[in-house]
Amino acid sequence: MSEFADAPRYGLTQLDYLEAEAIFIIREIVAENERPAMLFSGGKDSIVMLHLAIKAFAPASVPFPVVHVDTGHNFDEVLEYRDRKVAELGVRLIVGSVQDAIDAGRVREEPNGSRNRIQTPVLLQTAEDHGLTALMGGARRDEEKARAKERVFSFRDEFGQWDPKNQRPELWSLYNGRIHNGESIRCFPLSNWTELDIWEYIAREGIEIPSIYYAHEREVFLRNGMYMAVNQHCQPKAGEETFVETVRYRTVGDATLTAAVLSPAKTAEEVVQEVASTRITERGATRGDDRVSEAAMEDRKKEGYF
Repeated sequence: MSEFADAPRYGLTQLDYLEAEAIFIIREIVAENERPAMLFSGGKDSIVMLHLAIKAFAPASVPFPVVHVDTGHNFDEVLEYRDRKVAELGVRLIVGSVQDAIDAGRVREEPNGSRNRIQTPVLLQTAEDHGLTALMGGARRDEEKARAKERVFSFRDEFGQWDPKNQRPELWSLYNGRIHNGESIRCFPLSNWTELDIWEYIAREGIEIPSIYYAHEREVFLRNGMYMAVNQHCQPKAGEETFVETVRYRTVGDATLTAAVLSPAKTAEEVVQEVASTRITERGATRGDDRVSEAAMEDRKKEGYF
């Protein structure tokens, strides 16, 4: 037997590597940019991203505000978590209200009641009003094919728009955050994470997330093969019968468009086992806004969406 057989092994686990990479990216965008901010909706990805930001600058406080574009169609559990978390951390919260934009006549709600597309002008206006030149978001490349081809530092022109054919190289993890007046950067520290990585990290770190992500009984109805929850923003139509099921949410968007999945998983560890065995992406299974067309996400991103 080798004398080194019992020697300790040194090296990073997958989660250690992803954590270190994300912290490096967050520090880099803050170092390179004058007025950065982080999108924080109270969803699991933004929660993990904020957790990483806290680690990146500890023991100091997070040196930038968090931003939420509130469509007015959010799940109550998620908004409650958002407000409680920013209060606990003492982080400045900037809210861009889609409802206020509708009331002021700046945007118009779509005939089907969706507010997904009209988030974009509200996001752009909010960034302009507060002079934000870089926005960090929790998008991951495994979520959707348009996101899969976006850089970690995504350059946006003076109109906040994204040109997929005009992206900057990122060789050897060197990020170019240089911009001119009016331009901005979108930054994605979780680009290389997967849904499974997110849940394994939540379990490892003991991160609290909204209860909506775990199995619970809810009144639902089937629409286009998806389990939609009955709430003030989403009501069954004629012929759609309601019933109670044990469900959880894999991703959280507008209550009008986001479906639940049947699940018995009540802990992060149980969700890890469930996600490890699934073969359907979280957005493909539960987000009605991504079913509009094959290029739905890319079209929105070109307009300025995250």
